[in-house]
Amino acid sequence: MLDWDGLRYFLEVARTQRVSTAGARLGVRHSTVSRRIQALERELDTLLFEKSKTTGYTLTEDGSRFLAYAEQIEGTLNSAREDIAGQSRTLSGHLRVGSTEGFGSYVLSPLMIDFQNRYPAITLDIMPVPRFISLSKREADIAIALERPQRGPYLCTKLLDYSLKLYGHRDYLARNQPIRTRGDLAHHAFIGYVDELVFSDHLRYLEDVVAHTRVIFRSTSVIAQYHAVLQGRSLAILPCFMAEQDARLQVVLEQDVAVTRSFWMYCHEDLRHSARVMTLWDFLKRAVQLNAPLLRGESGALRFLD
Repeated sequence: MLDWDGLRYFLEVARTQRVSTAGARLGVRHSTVSRRIQALERELDTLLFEKSKTTGYTLTEDGSRFLAYAEQIEGTLNSAREDIAGQSRTLSGHLRVGSTEGFGSYVLSPLMIDFQNRYPAITLDIMPVPRFISLSKREADIAIALERPQRGPYLCTKLLDYSLKLYGHRDYLARNQPIRTRGDLAHHAFIGYVDELVFSDHLRYLEDVVAHTRVIFRSTSVIAQYHAVLQGRSLAILPCFMAEQDARLQVVLEQDVAVTRSFWMYCHEDLRHSARVMTLWDFLKRAVQLNAPLLRGESGALRFLD
């Protein structure tokens, strides 16, 4: 019989790649984690991790195979605990949601406060970050991303398409040459992403939409780009759900410059039996659909479910 505690230690090390970090998350010394991993490797008669001072603990081929089984066991135990403890009825516990930076900050966070008001026994972690969330490392229970996952045991749904448009500060547009056609954009400077650090090809749209641009400011953060536009020195393509909520910004060439992207929501397949996860899943689908006008740039206000 495999020891469940040994599986917990294995899962934390696999997700953090550091025994010190795993120990901190488990509330034990790093030496305890090391002993547990060694004991599990002896029990399975195989090497689960390659150890390195630079890269930490990296899963071996056998370790990767074992991870899939360990996560299934973890998911089953979590579902059983919810059911037996009555959490599926009382909807208590903890949830973590990862999302793209702009959507997580300007749409998801206020919606999550609304969700928590409805289910006060649930605590929430919201992670709006400019990178992909790793569900395989259990960084979150639910992830919202620009791309549909290509593989993995995931439950996945398309949330909604959203629009991005070209924006400038109203003061900037008032004191600079008027923009009536795409050709007029040659006289203006732009804000964009750092090309070599873009985490998704879906963010490579500036040069495709506005050719021969003069980019004077770049950032890996769409929120940083938004604040740079507010300084009134250049233009930027921004998500409508951010820019339309700020009256200081004005859309430029609305009929000629527009980009459409999509948000996908997914979670581990084993979480479909978790009542609190599925309650949040359904809430997000309905709340985001309600805000379709904001995401398309047809409204400037976030709406909440009745």
